[in-house]
Amino acid sequence: MTKDAVFIYSDELLGYRFSDQHPFNQTRLTLTMDLLSEINALDPDEIVPPRIATDEELFLNHDPKYVKAVKRASVGQLPLEQAEGFGIGTEDTPIFNGMHEASAYLVGGTLTAVDYVMTGKAKHALHLGGGLHHGFKGKASGFCIYNDSSVAIRYLQEKYGARVLYVDTDAHHGDGVQWSFYDDPTVCTFSIHETGRYLFPGTGNINERGHGKGYGYSFNIPLDAFTEDESWLEAYETSFREIIEFFKPDVILTQNGADAHYYDPLTHLSATMKIYKEIPRIAHELAHEYCEGKWIAVGGGGYDIWRVVPRAWSLIWLEMTGRMNATTSFPKAWSESWNSKAGVPLPSEWLDSEDIYPPIPRKKEITEKNKQTVDKALYSLRQQLRQKPSS
Repeated sequence: MTKDAVFIYSDELLGYRFSDQHPFNQTRLTLTMDLLSEINALDPDEIVPPRIATDEELFLNHDPKYVKAVKRASVGQLPLEQAEGFGIGTEDTPIFNGMHEASAYLVGGTLTAVDYVMTGKAKHALHLGGGLHHGFKGKASGFCIYNDSSVAIRYLQEKYGARVLYVDTDAHHGDGVQWSFYDDPTVCTFSIHETGRYLFPGTGNINERGHGKGYGYSFNIPLDAFTEDESWLEAYETSFREIIEFFKPDVILTQNGADAHYYDPLTHLSATMKIYKEIPRIAHELAHEYCEGKWIAVGGGGYDIWRVVPRAWSLIWLEMTGRMNATTSFPKAWSESWNSKAGVPLPSEWLDSEDIYPPIPRKKEITEKNKQTVDKALYSLRQQLRQKPSS
């Protein structure tokens, strides 16, 4: 019997932890699990533990020399001058004991999600421990040691022969995944993010379209700083619908960073919880329309771990399992149980009030600029769609 969705989780995922002060904090997984449990939306038989990725699976996207370096760093045997050449031992991605095993569990979780969906055991799968989209073939970057999405896409290609649409809604550009498949026409990458003018990693411009046979299969929508809900959602839905109609994938892999929210301390967008209700709704709809429901979702960024991430990630699961409409009131017990640790007042509703920030004076200008960005990014795609004969 096919399940609607499976939730990939075990406590091994909490081992990916740089330090108590580091902004990447897996306590957000615990908070999300607790929130879903509080509203009785996560049954024990829906939870599937991740397996650890093998070296051979990591080698699908990572250089063996790099994997060896991470293993040595894990046990304190990699000199710092060598570590920095691999992007580890830096302020963003410091070394911690057991980092190889912890990272391999994150990758294995995404591969577990892939197998459940592609073998028909579940229509959808959610792995919130994944989504580390900045990792490169031979180098860590931006809190990401191994790139689970890139490994998973290679795995999807080799084991299942699948055409993959990768959709990245993190506020930071999904650079590691894009560059991994930049010359591959069987993988289409779509990243909607804050412009890299003032934000790491500084890439994701509309002219990053792909290379060689992969030209025209990489799409970027860099939004202006302070973009609000309506403009963000218009850009996302318009682009998603046109790109999927153009590419017609076998499966959708969505990266669900929750850092486009106004509260996020590392970014400059002005979205609210409204977009985090719509992001999975649209992905769910399009997965059924184009991919027989095949939808794999992973986590990603999100640095307001108390007020934003648990709500945003819970909404993905509620959408996947058809529980969205059955869930109305936000559980006061969850907020009360975590208030003393949070250091900020916790939410009492699923969505934000309309006055969580003062009006943005440049709203009209930002909205118009974002529309122009979408038009430019999709211009060639639209030309191709117009030239296709009608069926």
